[in-house]
This record gives sequence, structure tokens and C-alpha cells, in this order.
Amino acid sequence: MSRLINKPGIIGPSGFSITPAPLNATLPRNEGVVAEGSQRQFVAGMVQALNLLPQPAWIHVDATGESHFNLAWQQFTGQTERQLRTQEWWSCLHPEDQHQAKLLWQQFLKQGDAFAQEYRLQHHEDMYRWCHIQSAHPDADDTGVALITCSDVHDHVIARQLLSENVRMRNKMLDVSVDCIKIIRPDGALSHMNKSGCEALGVAADSGFGMEWLNLLPGEIRVRGKRALRVARTGKNARFAGRSEIPGQKPQHWDNILTPMQAADGTTSGILCVSRDVTLQKEAERRLRIASDTDDLTGLPNRRAFKSKVRQLIRHCREESRQFGLLLIDLDHFKQVNDTLGHTAGDHLLRVLAKRLTAHLPPKALLARLGGDEFAIVVNDVTDQADLLRVAEQVRVQINEPIHYASKVINGGMSIGISLFPRDAKDAAGLLKCSDTALNDIKAAGRGGVRMFSSDMHEAAEAAALQVAQAHLIVRDDLIVPHYQPKVNLHTGETVGFEALLRWNDPVQGLQSPVTVLEAFKDYELATRIGDAMQTKVLADMARWIEQGLTLLPVSINVAPVEFLRDDFAERFLKRLAQHRIPHQYIELEITEYVLGERGSEYVARALRLLKKAGIRIALDDFGTGHSSFTDLRDYPVDCIKIDRDFVQRTPKDKSIRAIVKAMCQLAADLSLDIVAEGIESQEQSLVLQTAGCFIGQGYLFAKALPADQASEILRK
Repeated sequence: MSRLINKPGIIGPSGFSITPAPLNATLPRNEGVVAEGSQRQFVAGMVQALNLLPQPAWIHVDATGESHFNLAWQQFTGQTERQLRTQEWWSCLHPEDQHQAKLLWQQFLKQGDAFAQEYRLQHHEDMYRWCHIQSAHPDADDTGVALITCSDVHDHVIARQLLSENVRMRNKMLDVSVDCIKIIRPDGALSHMNKSGCEALGVAADSGFGMEWLNLLPGEIRVRGKRALRVARTGKNARFAGRSEIPGQKPQHWDNILTPMQAADGTTSGILCVSRDVTLQKEAERRLRIASDTDDLTGLPNRRAFKSKVRQLIRHCREESRQFGLLLIDLDHFKQVNDTLGHTAGDHLLRVLAKRLTAHLPPKALLARLGGDEFAIVVNDVTDQADLLRVAEQVRVQINEPIHYASKVINGGMSIGISLFPRDAKDAAGLLKCSDTALNDIKAAGRGGVRMFSSDMHEAAEAAALQVAQAHLIVRDDLIVPHYQPKVNLHTGETVGFEALLRWNDPVQGLQSPVTVLEAFKDYELATRIGDAMQTKVLADMARWIEQGLTLLPVSINVAPVEFLRDDFAERFLKRLAQHRIPHQYIELEITEYVLGERGSEYVARALRLLKKAGIRIALDDFGTGHSSFTDLRDYPVDCIKIDRDFVQRTPKDKSIRAIVKAMCQLAADLSLDIVAEGIESQEQSLVLQTAGCFIGQGYLFAKALPADQASEILRK
């Protein structure tokens, strides 16, 4: 970059001016013109003085047009004196620099405008070196002599060019980044910002920056930015979320990371702030949050969102000492809708019901679909449970209105369990559990209706949970011990078979009956695991009896209803028989008549037919106590019916019961079915049963359930 130099004098090696005195300092001037002889002496003295300098120098005499150069110039350029005398000083410059240098030189000679410029000067090593070239008049008086001095600044210029190139490349790399990159001085002023940053903050790229960085942030973000800047000044990384908004554009969200740049002495010389546009990520998070909180089918809040709302409501109600209620709704026989009309019909039912409930609920109520056919409602600002019961009745009415699908009417019902905060529970999980307990209580009573939670239900639920936990322990620790109750001929007292009964060994309380784990048989997986373990042990006992050469008697094995929900029950059971090599004629499976009319009855029918075909006998336990009809005896491959213990106990003294028992015996005879009486405890009961036509029975009159080794003793007789 050129600059005007107005101070006269020759620049010495240390930067001071050298102004050699004229040979005759007192020589008079004639009207401002130096005599020719004196001028020659002055020039000669100048050349002598310049030869003492290490810097190249060049003198031009206006009067004669002569040019003179010092020894350093000749040595630097590597040209001979003869070569130099035939050219101008600027001829020694790089061809690209000569034109500008010539123009500046001519302007200096004509107008006296001194200049200082960096040019590439020819060097004796066949190269050009950058030099600081400066024009001057050697004396304050107009001597008609022009002077050019050179200082070798090649290394400095090259270093500066490399630095400039590095800065240019850095800025170019920063500009291609989509992130907004800013360099901030420790005092908070903006030193540099890339193209993306300028566009995001609305700052002109040629502004020169220097403005306060925090002032570029929206007001509500500056506190976070100030806190992050304060941390970064201490040499630690900092991070904060921000946003920017330019008029006419959508707001942008940013993730800002401040990284301190440290000098050699460990102080923070600057701060690098990288701001990444996370607007799309924020939008995706927002949509994901909505999706994760919304039920796709009905558009209602889902279980996750509902629990979160309930937790918030609990905090507010606890602070303000208010009550609210939670209604848990289950649609009755919803599976039948799916099975008969298809899942699209079931979906239609759920959507219509969701709209109806939303339209008829109190203003502050919250409705959610928890999954499947289960809904939940939170009712705010209730005074007592009567308010909740009124809302529940309004809800129940909605399913009574016809719901049409594909020219058909979908009929349905609902069961509702209700709990009250804070009376029944103090947290969301507990409140849901209480409503679920009340709902299960009404389902167990036959479905349909509304039930408020009570502490009695809670105790029953805890007892059920304890039984389930106990059942898991039984399976895990292999505590099942099969016992065998003899079946006898009531005429002769001869043992004709056994019923395998579940017993388990409690490490503390000893042998336990299945009554202690009844709840487990309502759980499909747990009942199946218990059943598998029991069957495996019974078949192992029978295999051992065969190996001992004992005469085997038929053994009845009870099967829980839920075990049939597995469509491959028959195949698995037959495979187990084959593994233990048990002849099929010695196996009888006992099922309750309850299983014939419950869900999954098609699985039961298939399994029984397959087992019957394989030679397995089927016995219908507790006949007459359930809700099955006589047609079940015709439709299912039953070989034997068993008279329930309750009938047996009441037979001697209840005439009507005796008539029923007699009718059952006659029915069995007419259908060529065996009939067995359970729970015989007295000789009187045995005689009455024989009179009615029942000749096989079991009970304490003959023997309690026996362990395998005692049962084997009976087989040995």
C-alpha cells in the first residue's frame, strides 16, 4: 500500500534520516538555483554517503537527467554498473510492478508527491525480493535531486501474505459452513462472523463488526448468553439454547457452544461461538412430542400424556386442597365386536365413542384413551363421590345410543371404576390402581355398571397380588409336589384310578393346596407355566411306576381354562406324553364346564377333539355348577362327568339335590358317560350316591390326596 512521504531525508538502516551537508555549505544561491559546479559536488557527496549505507539507493538529478546508484543497489540486483546506467531504477522491478512504480515516480518528479510502496526488486540470485521503496528529496531546499531508497522486507511480506492467505482461507471455510460461527473478543465485542452468522443476525458482511455480541441476541436470550460468555472467559466451555428472529422470516432456534481460545500464557484471547440451527430438530421434537402424547386412532391423549396430566393435577390439587376423580372405562365384550364385525368396526366404535364422550363431558374434564378398549377420564373440582357417579352415568349413556357401521348396529356396554383424590390415593399410579381395582371388581361380578373404589377392594387386590407373587415363586423354585387322590368303586372299595392334585411345599408352612394361589390361574402365562410343571411331574411319576413294574391305573390331570388359550395345547401335551412314554389310555384330562362357554371356546373344542382322537379321556368337572347347557355334552367329546362336592355334601338331607344327582346319573347312563362323585366324606353319602346310580367316587371317606410314594404302595397291592 503506498503512502505519501513529506519528510525529507534519506532513511538510514535504523530508520533515521541522513541528510549529507553540501560540500560548500555557505555557497550562495542565485535566486534559488544551485550553481552547476556546486550541484555536482553535492551529488558526488550524496553518492559517497549512500555507498556507506547497506540499503540500495538511487539518485536522479533533474538538471542533467543523470541517475546514480550506490554500491548496495548494484550488489543487491547483481547488475553491472554499465547495465544500470542504461535504465531507470524501476526497470529493476518485477514486470508486474513497473507500470505503477513508473507512474508514481513521474508524479513525484513533476509534483513532488513522495511515495512509499512495497515492490518486488530484482535480486542477484535470479529472483525478486519484496522491498519497501520510498521516494524523497535529500534536502529541504530544492536541490533538483530525487532519491529512491530500498529496504528488504521480503521475509516480512511473505509472512504477512501467508497470514493473509490463512485468514482468507479460514474465512472461506467458515463461510461455507451452515453453522453460524463468530469470534468474540474477551470484552464481548464481535471480532468476526461468517456468512451464515451475518445472514442469521442481519449483519452486513462488510460492516467491520466490532459491535457488542450480546446486543445482537433477542432480549429474552441475552441473560443466557451473558452467563455463557462469563463462563467462557474463565477458560471453560459453555452452552445455551437461543433463538433469533429477523422481520419477515420465521424464528430460528439455535444451539450455541462457546469455546475459549487460550493464549500461550493461558489467558483467554478470544471466544469461538458456534451456533447450529436446530429449528428443524425442534420442530421434529415438537411433532414427536405431540405424536408420543396422542392416540393415533382417536386423537385423544394417550396413557403417557394422561399420566403426566394427572401428576400435574395432583400437585395443583395438593397445593389448593382440592379433590378430583378418576374414571377408568372398559368396553364390555369389545373383543366380540372385533371378532364378528372386524377390527375396522372396533376402530369405528372407539372413534365414535371418543367424540361422544368429548362432547358430553364437563368443561374441565380430561378424556384419554389408555389403549385397547380402555378409556380414562379426570373430573376436576368435585365435592364428593356423588358428583363422580353423575358423570359416570352420563358417560354410560353414550354407549346406549346406536352406533352404525356398514349398515349394522354395534351394540356394547361399559364398566366404570372410580377413585377419588386424595381419599383413595396420593399419587397418579396409586389412583389408577384404585380405579383399576374397582373396575376389576365390577368385571368379576358380571360386567356392566359403575363401581366406586373402597378399601375392601384394595385388600382383596393385595391378597390377589400376593397369590400371584407366590405362584411365581412356586414355579421359579420348583416347589410343586403332585399328590394323588384315589378314585374307588363305591361297591367294592377297590381303587380304580387317581386324580392328580396340585400341592406345593412352602419352606416355612409346609404343604399347601392350590387355594393359596388361585389368582395365578387367571393369568394365561403363569397358569400355563404351573400346568406345564405339574403335568411334567405327574408324567414322570407315572413313568417311574411303569419302570418299577407296577400295574398302572388311569390318572386324571386338571387343566386350567386359560391354558386352552394357547392354540397348540393338545400338541404340546401329546408331545409330553411321548417323551415320558405314557400310554394314552391311562390319561384323563379334567376341565370345568366354565371353559366351554368362555372366550377361546373354539380353541378348547379343537384341543379336545384332537386329544380324544389320540385316545385321551375327557372329564367334565363340577358339572351342574356352571352355566353350560346339556348341549355341551353333545357338542364336546366328553367321556365322564363329575358331581361337584357341594351336591354330594347336601345329598343326604336335601330331597331336591338328590333328585338332581339322580337325574345327572341317569343322563350319564343314557349318554354312555362315566359319572364320578367328588368330596365323599361319609358312608351315608356313599349309599345315597349308589342309590342314585353313581358307583365311582373319591373323598376323605376313602383317602386324602397322597404323595407319589404312598400312591405307588396302592399300585403294589
